[in-house]
Amino acid sequence: MKKGNLKILFLLHIMLMIYSMSSICSKKAAGTEFLSLEFCLYYGAIIALLGFYAIGWQQIIKRLPLTTAFANKAVTVVWGIIWGALFFSEPITVGKVVGAILVVAGVVLYAYADAEDKSGEEGNANG
Repeated sequence: MKKGNLKILFLLHIMLMIYSMSSICSKKAAGTEFLSLEFCLYYGAIIALLGFYAIGWQQIIKRLPLTTAFANKAVTVVWGIIWGALFFSEPITVGKVVGAILVVAGVVLYAYADAEDKSGEEGNANG
């Protein structure tokens, strides 16, 4: 994989982390009184995070194949587990860890398969 693509993948994962943070605000807002100042601040934060994510996502998919970007989007499950433990004291269970490992393994397998397909196409084009 090219160094430039690694940078784009890193930025993609930062954007996905930001995207997953909107769920923190959403869950926090759900625990407040409807239309209270706290509720409105949380929902304002959701809109800001999702707006920033939407702009970043558009920049990412200009530089990466859409299938690759969407395959990596599954890692938000891992962020959900992390945020649940950090902000809501939710337990990290064996099932959650196994599920997260399966998700990450699927993303990695897809990335390797995608890289092999591209190297095979280049070999066929040159040969």
